[in-house]
Amino acid sequence: MPDGAVLWTRLAPKPLKGGGMPEMNVPVDWMVSEDESMRRIVRRGTAMATPALAHSVHVEVGGLAPGRWYWYQFRTGSEISPIGRFRTAPALGADVEAIRFAFASCQSYTYGYYTAYQHMSEENLDFVLHLGDYIYEKSYAGKTRQHLVPEVFTLAEYRNQYALYKSDPLLQKAHAAFPFITTWDDHEVSNNYADFRHERDMPKEEFLKRREAAYQAYYEHLPLRRASLPSGPNMRLYRRLDFGRLLRLHVLDTRQYRTDQPCGDGQKPACDEVRVPGQTMLGSAQEKWLENGLMNSKALWNALGQQVMFTHQDFDPGDGERYNMDSWSGYHLARERVVEVLSRKPSLNPVILTGDVHSNWVGEVRTDIRNPESWCVATEFVGTSISSGGDGVDMRPGLEKVLSHNPQIRFFNGQRGYVRCEVTKKHWRADYRIVERVTEPGAPIRTRASFAVEVGNPIPQVVSNS
Repeated sequence: MPDGAVLWTRLAPKPLKGGGMPEMNVPVDWMVSEDESMRRIVRRGTAMATPALAHSVHVEVGGLAPGRWYWYQFRTGSEISPIGRFRTAPALGADVEAIRFAFASCQSYTYGYYTAYQHMSEENLDFVLHLGDYIYEKSYAGKTRQHLVPEVFTLAEYRNQYALYKSDPLLQKAHAAFPFITTWDDHEVSNNYADFRHERDMPKEEFLKRREAAYQAYYEHLPLRRASLPSGPNMRLYRRLDFGRLLRLHVLDTRQYRTDQPCGDGQKPACDEVRVPGQTMLGSAQEKWLENGLMNSKALWNALGQQVMFTHQDFDPGDGERYNMDSWSGYHLARERVVEVLSRKPSLNPVILTGDVHSNWVGEVRTDIRNPESWCVATEFVGTSISSGGDGVDMRPGLEKVLSHNPQIRFFNGQRGYVRCEVTKKHWRADYRIVERVTEPGAPIRTRASFAVEVGNPIPQVVSNS
């Protein structure tokens, strides 16, 4: 926020064994300084770490100056934390020259090392946007590192899973360097779940109990405000953040409120259910909230930070059609409603930011999916995974035919990394930063391709493509 941020920590002397804290409240002192040596303290206080929240602490600091860096630290008893830093957002209505951030997703612990975070921590960024799959509920095929248990179901197991992931020093380094804005996808609970529906048809009551545990652990381990405190199996995560008059960021939740995947899960031809009016990705309340936030926006740029691919994507290069039913391509009417809102106000300069698919894409969102010459209303930048899927390859076998069949898709790369964005009054630039491998630590990073969207022209332009 312009006047502060959420400071997060957790007391856990035995993090992989339930935390190791006694069943009692523990006071934690916090400090915010204008300098990295913590000498010019401008805010301080005491928060209570409670057993109910796994002795995590979420301090909502206010009263700070907008658009500048601060440093923070925690102390309890004789223990003192490392120093972290954060940058406050620009003042509301401020004339901002540039915002720089990176977005990332999909960091399976078992598939590889977090080398991308090592390089991200050295970038010049204002914040990091994490688009989901912060943890994975089970190992899948990854073998580089090991989970504690084959699959997590209970609150204690989800807590231990977060502790395992957050024990990684490179992830810690990124959190210490920048404020994180986070939303979830499916693996924070279970693969491809939809509202109360489990991928493998777990009974509703049993799955909602699991979802309640997963949501609770998610809140406990990330820098979220009290407004997102879960209530049973429900948690309000969608929200918007403003960065002066330059950028409004709409953070979406495409899991908690969606209807079941039409025609079943996986890649399939469209069936009659994709045109059923009741199908939704966001739920009616969030959909209306998004519409209002877009129509009322005075920002030059409007970004949708969300989980699954929005651009039309047909995986059958022949005369048929085959869609990923877990993406927006499986929810035709829901996507059409969002596209209609985006097309209603050309001055929005909308950009969609996406994770989930463990690969890099650039897509043109057009008003008519059957007509590649129809009006382009937005660019979608899809970012690859931090580690999920292993090392990856630049081009997957057989995908060239799919890409040629989908002219609205402008770029693909299947390696690991993140996307670095620079937003100015003239353009939105996206640099696709990749590492060659994650199955071994220490790989260098490079920019695989760069694209730019100019104000008033939603079609992405190639800046470089190596």
